[in-house]
Amino acid sequence: MTTGTTVAGQPDGDLTGQPPERFAWSTLLVALAGMFMITLDFFIVNVAIPATQTELHATSADIQFIVAGFGLAYAAVMITGGRLGDLYGRRRMLITGMVLFTLASATCGFAPNPGVLIAARIAQGVAAALMSPQILAILNITFTGAQRVRAFTAFALAIGFGGTFGQLIGGALTDLDIAGLGWRSIFLINVPIGLVALAAMRRVVPESRGGGTAGLDLFGTLLVSAGLVAVVLPLIEGRQAGWPVWSWALLIASVPLLAGFLFQQSRRERGGRAPLISLSLFRERAFSVGVLMNLLYFCSMASFFLVLALYLQEGHGLSAMAAGSVFGAVGLGYLIACVVADWFAQRMGRQVLALGGVLIAAGYGLIIAAVAVIGTTGPISWALLGMFIAGWGMGLVLMPMTPLVLAGVHPDHAAAVAGVLSTAEEGGNALGVAIVGVVFFNLIGSTGHAGFATAFQISLAVLAVPVLLLAVLAQWLPKPRPATE
Repeated sequence: MTTGTTVAGQPDGDLTGQPPERFAWSTLLVALAGMFMITLDFFIVNVAIPATQTELHATSADIQFIVAGFGLAYAAVMITGGRLGDLYGRRRMLITGMVLFTLASATCGFAPNPGVLIAARIAQGVAAALMSPQILAILNITFTGAQRVRAFTAFALAIGFGGTFGQLIGGALTDLDIAGLGWRSIFLINVPIGLVALAAMRRVVPESRGGGTAGLDLFGTLLVSAGLVAVVLPLIEGRQAGWPVWSWALLIASVPLLAGFLFQQSRRERGGRAPLISLSLFRERAFSVGVLMNLLYFCSMASFFLVLALYLQEGHGLSAMAAGSVFGAVGLGYLIACVVADWFAQRMGRQVLALGGVLIAAGYGLIIAAVAVIGTTGPISWALLGMFIAGWGMGLVLMPMTPLVLAGVHPDHAAAVAGVLSTAEEGGNALGVAIVGVVFFNLIGSTGHAGFATAFQISLAVLAVPVLLLAVLAQWLPKPRPATE
């Protein structure tokens, strides 16, 4: 490998040779710094919302867009971001995204008013959409065999650490009030991480791109971006706004927009022109089933963290930092599972995903049983075992799922396919939060504070459905080929 270019002796988009060990793991560390930042920023902002609202005199609508702007931009640009990496270089797009993310984070940290903060959060989402597909693609084409297993274990750990400990990190930074920055420090922490990662990227991350030379499909980009916004925006904002007419109008409009995108992509491919995403990929069972499994998994994951945080802080009255520490039980189970998931996967194959889905549902069941006893006043320690088991199941699903879906993807489409997977992830997050939000807040509205325990229990019962469906879908996956050194 020649640092800062491509793997020596191999064309762009064909990085299937084993890289030298010293470069391989430096590549991994730098790439995962970006993934950690993305995941952390998705979750960390929630615990700082009360302090942000007070200091900036933000309205409830402002707060909604401070939270939702990131996810909306992330979902809308992901497929385009993946295609840009295939066309113009995955390292180049990763660097571009990291520069924008670092600048946007600094802007968030020094935002003087809600409008600037919302705009910067949208910019963070766009930057994340440029980075995320490149990270998956770089790992998939840089590593092979047993190295790939270890690389994707680290990838899952980065997501898990950012997601499960985001609440704790956010609560600690806000409460510690370092240099009087308060909530602003949750954004400013990205600046030194981003600068260090940028300094290393050109040296240790190999450049790669797809084999095609056609430019970006601008009309397809417009169609898919508009279609995804039309789906995700109502799911994020519709419930809080009382499901107004515009939310239903956008959901209805998303159908012809996305159908038109699929038709246009098929037509381009038949005409020999490069599409944003090759629809022939969906004929591969591992990919099509894997995308659906990704959606179901994240439908349950993000919404679980939401209702758990609400139950702990609003129901039990815990501080942001105390609530974040409870998340540690989920994080501990997740991190341990990621370490041993390869052992399970080698012995169980695709059934490790089914086991993970069942364990998540079982963990939710144990939490439901514990909350039936403790309500909103008893010791929360009774629910920790269920949280640990749910976290264990999350790790058993996520670690093997991504490499299994990406394993058969041609390098020409690596980043575009990663963009589809990341879009399914964000779509699952939005869908899960929308569904559970309706259940949880409607129950709270009808029962008041006393209903927090019941609302939490019923929400968990709803969230058990997608992970059980995931366990069923795992039976349709092809059996993976054993990894080789």
